[in-house]
Amino acid sequence: MAAVAGLLGALCVAPSGAQAAETLVSQNKPVTASSSEWAGTPATAAVDGDNGTRWSSAFAASQWFQVDLGASTSVSRIAINWEGAYAKAFTIQFSTDGATYTQAYATTTATGGQQSVTVSGTARYVRINLTQRALEAYGYSFWEFQVFSGSVVTNPTNRLLSYGKPARASSEQNDVNCNPCTADRAFDNDPASRWATSSTNGWVDPGWIYVDLGATAQVTQVVLQWDPAYGKAYQIQVSPDATNWTTIYSTTTGDGLKDVINATGSGRYVRMYGTARGGPYGYSLWEFSVYGTGGNPVDPPAKPADPAFPATRLVFSDEFNGANGAKPDTSKWTYDPGVPQNGEIQYYTPNSENASMNGAGQLVVEARKQDYQGRQYTSARMNTSNKFHVQYGRIEARIKVPKGNGLWPAFWMMGSDFLQGRPWPYNGEIDIMEVLGRNTSEAYSTLHAPAYNGAGGYGQKYSTVDLSQDFHVWAVEWDSKGMRFFLDNTLVFTAAKDTVENTRGPWIYDHQFYLILNLAVGGDFPGPIDASTPFPSRMLVDYVRVYQ
Repeated sequence: MAAVAGLLGALCVAPSGAQAAETLVSQNKPVTASSSEWAGTPATAAVDGDNGTRWSSAFAASQWFQVDLGASTSVSRIAINWEGAYAKAFTIQFSTDGATYTQAYATTTATGGQQSVTVSGTARYVRINLTQRALEAYGYSFWEFQVFSGSVVTNPTNRLLSYGKPARASSEQNDVNCNPCTADRAFDNDPASRWATSSTNGWVDPGWIYVDLGATAQVTQVVLQWDPAYGKAYQIQVSPDATNWTTIYSTTTGDGLKDVINATGSGRYVRMYGTARGGPYGYSLWEFSVYGTGGNPVDPPAKPADPAFPATRLVFSDEFNGANGAKPDTSKWTYDPGVPQNGEIQYYTPNSENASMNGAGQLVVEARKQDYQGRQYTSARMNTSNKFHVQYGRIEARIKVPKGNGLWPAFWMMGSDFLQGRPWPYNGEIDIMEVLGRNTSEAYSTLHAPAYNGAGGYGQKYSTVDLSQDFHVWAVEWDSKGMRFFLDNTLVFTAAKDTVENTRGPWIYDHQFYLILNLAVGGDFPGPIDASTPFPSRMLVDYVRVYQ
């Protein structure tokens, strides 16, 4: 990330708000730590102003991190941009001599993310003592640890000012490759839509985009979520009239992805003015968010509240307790027939011809060698597309997968806006479980989005027991901060929203999704079947449950 001036807290010890007369005093100062996980995550990475580098500790509960400000300094605020491995419990201590410490803050209920802590005192050494891990299999990690000096004026009305506001740009791409990528798409609070400069006359410098906030505003923060066509050198500017511009932030070392910029200024218009592109293309932003006070803001639709885990309120379930041969409950499931994607060779039959209960409390999804609609293999895919959608919660299924070359069982979710015509991967895909029949001692959990999909999806392959020998429970716990994936209640993969935004691209999962079960045959991912592949092959599903 480009060097930024600080991170505004999302977890409010003090309310999120504007800052005035505040100075970052910790950047590039000497640091020490109890440990580092490896050479690529040193302590210095947390004070370098780069939200793409981080410090991470050894995998132990008791750890510490300390910055030396160089001289006794009046300290007013600590900002921490946590990676997924955050601390639930920690204290912050001050010292003037590195020997005697006083406690400035303590918590046992932290929730990670971008955290802002208001403190008061004088210190040369600022230390954070970390005592309880959120992810017990790991240590602690943060992208930036920032110490501020000076007065902090908090304003609880600080809010997103740019949502849905009129916008203009130096040019807009509106063709088959980006249809449309107009300026307004950067201000729609939709991280799967974007603005891009046009290639019609060649991608050139400068390139710019601005938003009209509707009235004069006091700007405190700008967040840019870049497409790979990013600005290496750019300025954030404000203006009262969209003609006379004042620069409130400037960089020549931008490196794309997510830039969180704490910069203050007054104006009705806010502009990103790019003067040097980071690659051969133009400029493109998934989101350009302006925060502060004043203006004429309209709030975007509110997100549902995050569930508390372990979630216990059952909001959807199918236990598949029907009689032998009974078909799936059509009040819960829709059959998804037709020719599949991804080079698969089966035909998904209608009317659940390849899916039924076995009378022992399981659904049987069966792949057969069978001539059907010009294909030689059949199987079943079923979903809750027009029956049940969910945003946030614990989604789980107990499944026994088949073994055999070319078999591809899956339990996954698709963004429900796919049903309204938004194409994949812009709608988002959450693969809770995929297993390849050629090696049933491995499984995959993966996310797919416009900036990371297909073979480049954001996910994890994990080794385990032979999954074809018994039932296993796959689950995801999902909220506004990210997702945690489990196999038999063992954490196998964490996708933290902040980490994804800072390393891969936009997080596009804060909306409704529906559930899918299927058993594919062949295709690009599992590879071909062969003479050893058994038919019929069966995926058994004991239950599907969703908790909030």
